[in-house]
Amino acid sequence: MSYIKRLNHAFENAPMLPITPHTQYVFFSDCHRGIGTNNDNFLKNANSYFAALQYYYQYGFHYIEVGDGDELWENCCMEQIMEIHPDVFSLLCHFHKEGRLYMLYGNHDMAKKNQVPLFDDFRYYESLILKSESFPMELRVTHGHQADLLNSVFWRLAKFLVRHLWTPLEYFGVLDPTSAAKNNTKKQKLEKRYIEYAKDTNCLLLTGHTHRPTLGNTDSPYCNCGSCVHPKCITCIELCGYRMNLVKWCSSAEKSEHFYDIYKKCPPVYPVYIKREVLGTEML
Repeated sequence: MSYIKRLNHAFENAPMLPITPHTQYVFFSDCHRGIGTNNDNFLKNANSYFAALQYYYQYGFHYIEVGDGDELWENCCMEQIMEIHPDVFSLLCHFHKEGRLYMLYGNHDMAKKNQVPLFDDFRYYESLILKSESFPMELRVTHGHQADLLNSVFWRLAKFLVRHLWTPLEYFGVLDPTSAAKNNTKKQKLEKRYIEYAKDTNCLLLTGHTHRPTLGNTDSPYCNCGSCVHPKCITCIELCGYRMNLVKWCSSAEKSEHFYDIYKKCPPVYPVYIKREVLGTEML
C-alpha cells in the first residue's frame, strides 16, 4: 500500500468537527511524555507545556493532540507516565469533561489504537477532519507517520530498535537515523509527500511527526505543529475562527529593579515566566 493510500485510509472514518467564526482549537503534537528518566525529553519543557495548557483551558479552546503525546516505545506502562505528570492529566481530564479534548495516536503511541484506558468514555482517533460551510477546502489532521513506511507498516520493528538500540545509544549522543525528527533528509522527503498529498486531495493537511513547525498557505497547503521536545521551547498551532497562528511557548526572564539587599551589592533579580509568542499567521 502506498503512502497516499495509507493517508486516504486514515481519513475514511474520521470524525468531523466544525469550523465557524467563533471556534477555537489548539493543536499540539509530539509531547513524548515519559516517566521522568534521563530519556524523558518532555521534562525540560514540562512547565512551558503546562502553562500553555492552562491558558488554552481558561480561554475556552478545544485541545487536539496530533499523536505521539506519550512515549510508549521507550516505556511500557501508561499508568507510570500519568503518575509522573499528574497535573497534566488532571487538566486534560477537565478538557474531556467539558467535551473539549481530542487525542490522535501516532507511531510512538500506536498502542492507543487499542483504546488504552485514560478517562471514562474516552476514545482515541487516527485522524480528524475540520470543515467550514464557508469554503470547500477541508482541514485534515493526522500524525503523519502514514507517509513513513518504517514507522507505519513496520512500526513494531521501529519500536524494537528504538527501545533496545537507539535509546541506550542516546546516552552517548548517537541519534536515531530512522527518526523523521532527527534525520533532515528523511524530514524533507516526508514534507514533500505531505505537500503533494494536500494538493492532490485539495485539502489543508496538518500533521506532526517531523517535529518541524510549519504554517502552510495556498501554495504549500501543509501545516505542522512542531513538538514539545525542542531544546528550549514548545510549539503549537491555534485555529481561531478562520485564522491560524503558529505559536511558541518558552521560558523568559524579565528585568526587575528589585535587589537582594538595601545596599544594592547583589545583582538584580530577573523573574522567570512563560511567554507566548506568535511566530506567524495565515488565513484559511
